[in-house]
Amino acid sequence: MAKLSFLSMGVILFLCCCSVIAGTAPADPGYSKYKDPSQPVHARIRDLMRRMTLQEKIGQMTQVDSSVVTPEILENYSIGSVLSGGGVSPFPRAKARDWMDMVNRFQNSSLSSRLGIPIIYGIDAVHGHNNVYQATIFPHNVGLGATRDPDLVKRIGAATALEVRATGINYAFAPCIAVCRDPRWGRCYESYSEDPSIVKAMTSIIPGLQGEIPAGGRKGVPYLGGKDKVLACAKHYVGDGGTTRGINENNTVTDWHGLLSIHMPGYYKAIIEGVSTIMVSYSSWNGMKMHANHFLVTDFLKNTLKFRGFVISDWKGIDKITTPPGANYTYSVQMGISAGIDMVMVPFNHTVFIDALTQLVNDNVIPMSRIDDAVERILRVKFMMGLFENPLGDQTYLSQLGSQDHRDLAREAVRKSLVLLKNGQNADPPVLPLPKNASKILVAGSHANNLGYQCGGWTITWQGGSGNNLTSGTTILGAISKAVDLETEVVFSENPDADFVKSHNFSYAIVVVGELPYAETAGDSTNLTLAERGEDIISKVCSSVKCVVVVVSGRPATIEPLVANMDALVAAWLPGSEGEGVADVLFGDYGFTGKSPITWFKTVDQLPMNVGDPHYDPLFPLGFGLTTEPTGGQ
Repeated sequence: MAKLSFLSMGVILFLCCCSVIAGTAPADPGYSKYKDPSQPVHARIRDLMRRMTLQEKIGQMTQVDSSVVTPEILENYSIGSVLSGGGVSPFPRAKARDWMDMVNRFQNSSLSSRLGIPIIYGIDAVHGHNNVYQATIFPHNVGLGATRDPDLVKRIGAATALEVRATGINYAFAPCIAVCRDPRWGRCYESYSEDPSIVKAMTSIIPGLQGEIPAGGRKGVPYLGGKDKVLACAKHYVGDGGTTRGINENNTVTDWHGLLSIHMPGYYKAIIEGVSTIMVSYSSWNGMKMHANHFLVTDFLKNTLKFRGFVISDWKGIDKITTPPGANYTYSVQMGISAGIDMVMVPFNHTVFIDALTQLVNDNVIPMSRIDDAVERILRVKFMMGLFENPLGDQTYLSQLGSQDHRDLAREAVRKSLVLLKNGQNADPPVLPLPKNASKILVAGSHANNLGYQCGGWTITWQGGSGNNLTSGTTILGAISKAVDLETEVVFSENPDADFVKSHNFSYAIVVVGELPYAETAGDSTNLTLAERGEDIISKVCSSVKCVVVVVSGRPATIEPLVANMDALVAAWLPGSEGEGVADVLFGDYGFTGKSPITWFKTVDQLPMNVGDPHYDPLFPLGFGLTTEPTGGQ
């Protein structure tokens, strides 16, 4: 034994000498390949996954809402992601630093877990960083579709990324690349257009959010361009905008060709542009729930289109596989994970999900290969984005929230989004642009002085709100008052009677009416009428004085009987916080250039009605939009 020991020591000394001669140090016993940024991503993934337990892998597949997550949950379960659901914030009117402090606290808890895997933090930044007080609120997607300007949309993506990073968040649940085929759908304003080619062009927001893949870089793989960018999420895969009668989360009935030609083109482009995540739709395709559709999620998206990022469920999306939701949760977990969903937005009862999936794996119902595919995709995105090296929010971006540059960009987007539908009566000269030097003008309507209404749903809260204290911005009334000459008297009356209008000798009136804010199913509508008193205000004002009607809505509304009484009609969609963009074109500082992104019907009985249909007989067709030349607003 003594001889053997002596021999062993000799070998060790020899090896050590060789190491010194070769200039290499002995391996660091604390070294973890997955923590080494010099290693290739695939090697880091492989090293980390071999260290992970089943519970840690399933933890990575779990996304939990910030309202219920605790440091202990993050540390003990190795949770993969946290989100702030619509309207959830650290506290009312929280500033960027408050958000960042909250996110960093959560992140530090994740870094204290056994393997120290950082979380991705997600939020619905769907028209700017819309959950956050004093963020810039850009026009909703329907308005951006009217601009036909992919470069503008890309710049909006970059600005949104900066504002999201200002709060320490690194993942935006955007863009929605739905193709709205029926305006009765409550999410139609989240769609850029009924035309898939317009929607496809507007995926330019993805390189805005995530960064442009460099020349010579590999297309079609998840990409993030730096700490000033955020992960994007193309949603809702697939067919969410084509449901029967526009009923939210319902059934899209179309053949394979219809699915590919109408609803899929945006996804082809998004994948090429390096989108990191794709969210599955609540809706069904020909009766099969998308959250349970193995063919479309795994066979087509992952295997045919070669999507290499991760697939995420919608909020309680797997619960809704059954009717009623949650009726058989274990079955829902089995169907959703087997379909190919990689991360589940649980969002509340994480232990129920983790326990159910663990049992399904242990019972060999779901193979370990499916779990490993999901975790590999999630980790690929985390390593790709540099999350292990830079897990915490960067305070240098705090000043980006609601910056003047971003508000100027939003103002540009507003003026390019406005669609001029009528300008003058028959042979009469055009009404727009309006003179700034009129002696006295009337501004009327429910939406003229209401920032909440002009921003719409998904603003501070999920459903949006009313009034001018919701966040920072400029109302359309405020913008008009700033735009006109100092000598011009601006009279505001939300709902004036006809005698008032006739007796004041107004030079002209601007009537601003529209829809009340809504989101998702709450916005489903069978009649698409203006908010209460809207029609009455138009009738009273326009019968007494030259009038310009501005409609603030997420979609075409029932207005056909009223158009004859209007001197001019403008579709403003949901313009967001920068109302001055409306005044810019009303008064001729800029011309009208917007083109309708969606068919404007005469009556709801015509719906669904899309360009190319045999019964196509619109009030204003897809692509309609009169133009004006800038006049300097004289």
